Amino acid sequence: MILSTLDWLIIIFFLLLFAGIGLYVSKQAGTDSKSFFLSSRNMPWWLLGVSMVATTFAADTPGLVTELVRKDGVSGNWVWWAMLFTGMLTVFFYAKLWRKSGITTDLEFYELRYSGKMAGFLRGFRAIYLGVFFNIVTMAGVCLAGAKIANILLGFSQEQTLIYSSIIIIFYSALGGLKGVLITDFIQFLIAMIGSVWATVYIVNLPEIDGITALLTHENVKDKLAFFPDFNNTEALITLLIIPLAVQWWSTWYPGAEPGGGGYIAQRMLAAKNEKHALWATLFFNFAHYALRPWPWIIVGLGSLVLFPSLNSISTAFPNLSAEMQGHDVAYAAMMTYLPAGLIGIVLTSLIAAFMSTISTQLNWGSSYIVNDFYVRFIKPEATDKEQVLVGRISTVVLMLCAALFSFYLQSAKDVFNLLLQIGAGTGLLFILRWFWSRINPLSEIAAMVISFIIALFFFINGKLETPIITLAGHWQLVAGVVITTIGWVIVTLLTPPTDEDTLKSFNQLIFENDSKFKGFGNKIVGFVFGIIGVYCMLFATGNFIYGKTLFGFVLLITAIICAMIISKMLKKIK
Repeated sequence: MILSTLDWLIIIFFLLLFAGIGLYVSKQAGTDSKSFFLSSRNMPWWLLGVSMVATTFAADTPGLVTELVRKDGVSGNWVWWAMLFTGMLTVFFYAKLWRKSGITTDLEFYELRYSGKMAGFLRGFRAIYLGVFFNIVTMAGVCLAGAKIANILLGFSQEQTLIYSSIIIIFYSALGGLKGVLITDFIQFLIAMIGSVWATVYIVNLPEIDGITALLTHENVKDKLAFFPDFNNTEALITLLIIPLAVQWWSTWYPGAEPGGGGYIAQRMLAAKNEKHALWATLFFNFAHYALRPWPWIIVGLGSLVLFPSLNSISTAFPNLSAEMQGHDVAYAAMMTYLPAGLIGIVLTSLIAAFMSTISTQLNWGSSYIVNDFYVRFIKPEATDKEQVLVGRISTVVLMLCAALFSFYLQSAKDVFNLLLQIGAGTGLLFILRWFWSRINPLSEIAAMVISFIIALFFFINGKLETPIITLAGHWQLVAGVVITTIGWVIVTLLTPPTDEDTLKSFNQLIFENDSKFKGFGNKIVGFVFGIIGVYCMLFATGNFIYGKTLFGFVLLITAIICAMIISKMLKKIK
C-alpha cells in the first residue's frame, strides 16, 4: 500500500523522538555499568511496569494472537493466558527477593546462592546461552514479524526492513542504556495502545464487517468466540487448556514469563527504587499484559476471518508476499491495510514502536549478561566502567546483526513460541524451588539446561526429517520434555552434594534476614490466588461487555474489584 505524506510525517517524527531520547540520556547512561544496565537503581514502579508491558508487546505479538484466534478461536489464547500463574507467583513470592539481593543481573544469583568453580562456570555459561543464543532466537522471531508487517504495509523486503530498523534501534539502545529504553518504552506503549484500540474500532465498523454485532454472528466467526475450548473435544481441551494450566506455566522457561522471575523482568525489578517498587511494577505488568491489552488483537483476529477467511485469500491479496513469509500471523498486518491515511501512520508507528521496545530491551538485557557475567567475570575483572559500557555497546550491535540474520531461518510467530517453550521445558520448577530448597546446586541447573536443550534439539531435527523417528504431537513433545528434564535434574540434585553451609547461610541472611523462608506464606498464597482470579475476571469482563453480555460482565467486574481490595490488604501484611 502507498502511505500518505501525513503517515510518513507521523512515523518520521516518532523515530526522531526515539533517537533524540537516546542522545539525551547517553551522557548519564555512559558514566558506569550500573547506570547503563540498571539506570542507577532508582526507577519508579509505574515506569518499570509499563516498560515490562511494552517489551512483551512485540511486533510478533499481535500476529501470534491473530494466528491463535484464526486456528483455535479465542480459547486458543490459553497457551499464553496460563502464564498469568507464573507472573503472579513472581509478584508475591519473588519480586522483593530479587530487589533485596542487590545484584546487577539475575545471573549473579548463581554465585550468591551456590559455591565453588561450578557456580562460576554456570554463571558464565548461562550468560552466553541466554544472553547470546537464546536471546538471538527471541529477537529473530520479532525481526521476522517486523519484516512481514513492513512487507505488507510498506512493500519493503526483509533485508530492507532489518537494515533500516537495526540502525535506529542500535542508535538509541547503545547510547541510552536502560534509562533510554525505559523512557522510549513508556512512549511506545502509549502509542501502541492508542493505535491498536483505534484501529480495532475502525476495522469493526468497516462496511465489509458492519459492526460488532454482525462480526460476532458471522458464519466464519460465531464458532470462534468461546473463552474456553469445547469440553467435548478432548484433544482441544488437553492442548489448549489442561496442558497450559496443569503443566506449562510452572515447568517452562519463557522470556517475560520465567518461573520465579528472570531475564528482563528481573532486570526491571533490580532497577527499582526499593522492594516495594519492584513488587508493584510486576503486579501492574501482569494486570496490563493479561487483562488490559489482548482484546483489540483478538477482535482484529476475528475480523480477519471475515475479510481473509483462508491463507489463499491472503496470498491472493498480497501476491508479492514470499511463500516463506505467508501464514496466519500475517493476517493482522493484512487487516491494517484497510485503515485510512493518518490512522495507518499511527498504527504503523505503534507496530514499529512495539518492535523497537522489545528489541531494545533484549539488546540491553543480553549485553548486560555479556559484560557483567562473562567479560568482567572471566575475561577482564579489572575493566573500568567506561570500558564495560563500550563492550556493552559493541555487544548490542553484534546481537542485533545476528538476530536479523537468523530471522531468515524462521517462518511464523507460533513456530518461535513453540521452539522457545520446548527449549525451556522442564526447567521451570527448578527456578521456583532454588530459593527455598537447599539441596539444589549448580549441577542441578546444568543438568536441567542440558537435558531440555538436547530434547528440544531432537524434536526439532525429528520434525525436519522426511520420515520422523518419533511421531508425536507438539503438546505431547512439550510434556515429554517436562517429564524427562524434571526427573533428570531432581535425580542429579539428590545424588550430588548441596552448596556448602557458609554460602547458604550468607544467602539466607541476605535474602531472608535470618527469618524463616516461609514466613508470611499464607498471605502470599492468598494474594497469589486472588491476583489470578482478579485478572482473569477483568479479562473476561471485558470480553463479555464486547459480546453484549452486560450483566455477566458487571458480575465479573465487581468480582475483580473485590479481588483487588483483598490483594491490597495482603500486600500490607507482606513485609
